[in-house]
Amino acid sequence: MSVSLDCLNTRRSVPAKQLAAPGPDDPTLQRMLRAAVRVPDHGKRTPWRFLRIAGDTRHALGAALVARSLERDPAIGPVDLDKDRHRFAHAPLVIAVIARLGPDPKIPESERFSSASCVCFALLQAAQACGFGAQWLTGWPAYDPAIRRLLGLEDEERIAGFIHIGTPKLDIPERTRPDPLQLLSDWTPPPQMDAGRPA
Repeated sequence: MSVSLDCLNTRRSVPAKQLAAPGPDDPTLQRMLRAAVRVPDHGKRTPWRFLRIAGDTRHALGAALVARSLERDPAIGPVDLDKDRHRFAHAPLVIAVIARLGPDPKIPESERFSSASCVCFALLQAAQACGFGAQWLTGWPAYDPAIRRLLGLEDEERIAGFIHIGTPKLDIPERTRPDPLQLLSDWTPPPQMDAGRPA
């Protein structure tokens, strides 16, 4: 139990710019994905899937982002264009976690998207447990309809996150974390409920 808590208590993100090769090989990635799918999934809908972005496809996507950025804002500056060009070029592997939504008679869309978000977090944990660094990012490409189509998403799919995975180039210092005791409160019934409580 303590080993599991240590993993949770030491989790930290590594900025994508600080991630380099090597990334996980296929067997290691499969182990990470098997861990990532062990998340709450009401109704057993499996409302998510994975899209791998690796190798030269990262640079092709960067070029597409530059073209789309110019469509969105013809006055965009070179600094922002360069950021888009290299947005997926740092980490050797990016896994897009795609939420599969659409009508469902029993499970609300928000719960299914939350399940996909849990997959993102679990994948971060799995990457760190396997000795890699990772960062969960979205940014404008996650919400842009043209980029979603370019990545092959269906109309009822959304990107929950891009998980950048690689080997950290430096040790990331710990940052201040919130005190959970300051965030914890106890619910008590309002007086009118107390009055109706059986003796």
